[in-house]
Amino acid sequence: MILILTIFLALAIILVAIVKFDIHPFLALFGTAIIYGLLAGMPGDLILQSISEGFGGVLGSIGLLILLGVIMGTFLEKTGGALVIAEKILRWIGEKSVTTAMLISGYILSIPVFGDSVFIMMNPISKSLSLKSKTPYAATTIAIALGATASHSLVPPTPGPIATAGIMEADLGMVIFWGFLISMVTLIPSYYFIKKFVTKIPLVPQVAKVDADEARTVFPSAFKSFLPITVPLVLIIIASIAKYPSKPFGEGSFYTIMQFIGSPVIALFLGVFLTFLLPKKFDKRLLSASGWFGEAILIAAPVILITGAGGVFGKMLQNSGIGEMVSANMSNASWGIFLPFIIAFSLKTAQGSSTVAMITTASIVAPLLGSLGLDSETMRVFAVLATGAGAIAISHANDSFFWAVTQLSGLTIKQGNQSHSLGTLIMSLTAISLIYLITLFV
Repeated sequence: MILILTIFLALAIILVAIVKFDIHPFLALFGTAIIYGLLAGMPGDLILQSISEGFGGVLGSIGLLILLGVIMGTFLEKTGGALVIAEKILRWIGEKSVTTAMLISGYILSIPVFGDSVFIMMNPISKSLSLKSKTPYAATTIAIALGATASHSLVPPTPGPIATAGIMEADLGMVIFWGFLISMVTLIPSYYFIKKFVTKIPLVPQVAKVDADEARTVFPSAFKSFLPITVPLVLIIIASIAKYPSKPFGEGSFYTIMQFIGSPVIALFLGVFLTFLLPKKFDKRLLSASGWFGEAILIAAPVILITGAGGVFGKMLQNSGIGEMVSANMSNASWGIFLPFIIAFSLKTAQGSSTVAMITTASIVAPLLGSLGLDSETMRVFAVLATGAGAIAISHANDSFFWAVTQLSGLTIKQGNQSHSLGTLIMSLTAISLIYLITLFV
């Protein structure tokens, strides 16, 4: 109970510091993480270890992705390439369907790609589409975020669902099939939540200015504009498919090459080079510290630091024994399909990482599947999905994805809680309700 109260106190300190006293999120997160470690009675060496692992772990996985994504976005915005993409997409889907398009795009792209990467790559397009279609930017922003969240926790080949299925010895094909259906349904209430509530949040997209005096012909072609985004995504998807258990491309040289160039960092790095084709006349000064490249680094730096601080806070919670506490207090309960959901929900809300929540929950629940009545082949699949449903929510101040969404879009912390955090709660409850109903008939 003391540990739970300490967690709530730490979260309250973060939110009050940022929202009420306008303290920079990096300082609020980093300082509170250390305070929490001391209050939780963690030894000094474990606190230092948490700082190192939390900051380094998060930045090692998505820090470069944020930087490379921001560089791509800056070049797309500066050259007008994002506007070209916006015009083309609007022509395809119509101006009345922008929110739906962003929701589905985020969903599809996050199946093979981490949600952070999807949001980073789609954010420039979201800005431009918002301006072109006069759709509230908050709506397009949260549509991408919630779309990415749905598939990230429920549809393999993202790491969380794959690891959970392996630990629980569930059939991966069935997890993909049911995960796809259930996660698609969760998009329906999410869409209406965005349309009814998120659209009312005032948020103006801040885009790089394109010289209005330049002729329209100086803008890059649609082919060149799409290239930096589509090539990395295609490479990442192919690499992901290549890793399927059936090994569709074999295990020879093609497999080895695709695993390298299809890794998110290398694929996005190639995307950055493709953005260099966008300016009508390329000037090497664009790559200098005072050019577009340097400007992109300045934009990315605070986002990276805040994301890293969020990682420190999450690791501090994780190392304080939150997993063991949840296990000790819940593992003896007989709640059937709801037990993995509640454990994953608690872990996700407490420490921020969906993947950590899913893997920890799977390790706790796997020995209990028989006593919970979840040891049949079918129920193992739904135990995996219930875990994924719990790991969707609640995304808030200790989740690196929350900071990527709010900092890159310009949403305040309060607005982020009202839109993204609440949206993940709605999506999570929808998923577990649907899972429970399905288990009554299968």
